[in-house]
Amino acid sequence: MTVTLSDVAARARVSPATVSRVLNGNYPVAAATRERVLRAVDELDYVLNGPASSLAAATSDLVGILVNDIADPFFGIMAGAAQTEIGGQEGPVAPESGRQGSGAAGPAGGTAGTAGATGGTASATGGTASATGGAAGTTAGTVGAAGPVGAGRAAGRAGSEKLAVVCNTGGSPERELTYLTLLQRQRAAAVVLTGGALEDPGHIEAMTTKLAKLADAGTRVVLCGRPPLPGSDAAVAALAFDNRGGARRLTEHLLALGHRRIGYVAGPAERTTTRHRLEGHREALAAAGVPEARDAQGRPLTVHGPYTRDAGYTATLELLSRAPELTAVVAANDTVALGACAAVRERGLRIPADISVAGFDDLPFSVDAVPALTTVRLPLHEAGARAGRLAMGTEAPPPGGVATIGAELKARESTAAPRKA
Repeated sequence: MTVTLSDVAARARVSPATVSRVLNGNYPVAAATRERVLRAVDELDYVLNGPASSLAAATSDLVGILVNDIADPFFGIMAGAAQTEIGGQEGPVAPESGRQGSGAAGPAGGTAGTAGATGGTASATGGTASATGGAAGTTAGTVGAAGPVGAGRAAGRAGSEKLAVVCNTGGSPERELTYLTLLQRQRAAAVVLTGGALEDPGHIEAMTTKLAKLADAGTRVVLCGRPPLPGSDAAVAALAFDNRGGARRLTEHLLALGHRRIGYVAGPAERTTTRHRLEGHREALAAAGVPEARDAQGRPLTVHGPYTRDAGYTATLELLSRAPELTAVVAANDTVALGACAAVRERGLRIPADISVAGFDDLPFSVDAVPALTTVRLPLHEAGARAGRLAMGTEAPPPGGVATIGAELKARESTAAPRKA
């Protein structure tokens, strides 16, 4: 049943006119009253009506791309590639192997901006967000709508523009839901959610409800780099990375070199990406009959933390303190691996002569690290571009709505056979 302005007014114990004033922001309202109204809007999941009731189910020219951290090349590369496809632009060509596409292409002649605050609209007031390792992208831009595949690639034709907005959640589940609510209120044409999902029952239930409402309103929902949401059919497609298979191949590589004492610097415990990569690592150990490394107290040599350089540095120092005999460290991703390398050097150890270090994702800087970082390549640019086409309806969804995107081992100079005892 559709929630009306009157329903919100009744819940907030104010007049419909007061609700309208709060939502439109065109008349001063007492702070306490405003808070009551906004709380009622959230509780009832009220969506602003369009200019005409006959257009209530229509979508707008807005496309939202949700990322955990636009400054992280993992997200910047995917978001930029998706934005390029959404705009029908000629973007940078992704290489077949090695270095990932190094830039998140902004809109040609577009207006940079940021997602609007609670209550409202997308503003056009922001600048360019720069990403570590060279991946950069505007947070929003006016871009031409993609036409049929192979046709109409020129952007900016009258009446065909789309506003692509990159929404930076900072990894916050609450902010993720807030952005989806804002996009719902703006009747977004499509929403692309990137990166791993939070494995929390309450958040999964809230996401299932929210995405169902978006889909029912005509918004195309695409998951990029995250598995399908359990029990939900709201997404037109889910492009899931083979994190488990990639991690298994990486650990098999270390085992083939002769490593048996391997420490693991994992990501946040509650994320699907973390769980799948750790499962792949443990599957490889089990298949080889190698027990998971433990310290003298019998604790597994696995440390969880954020996907940051500092987390990798701190966790690796802890691992080396607990188990100085480690011969290899596997990091949750390439950024974490940089921190691990710094910790190894701080302890006076050489890479890979004394200890091998490996990462994951094959971010642009990994091949330029010294020594070049062994990692697992995910085709981030290709995945983002495909997500953009799916969001615009210019590519058919995969069979069953789910596609698994392969992961490729990139063995480089940071791993070698362990030192002789």
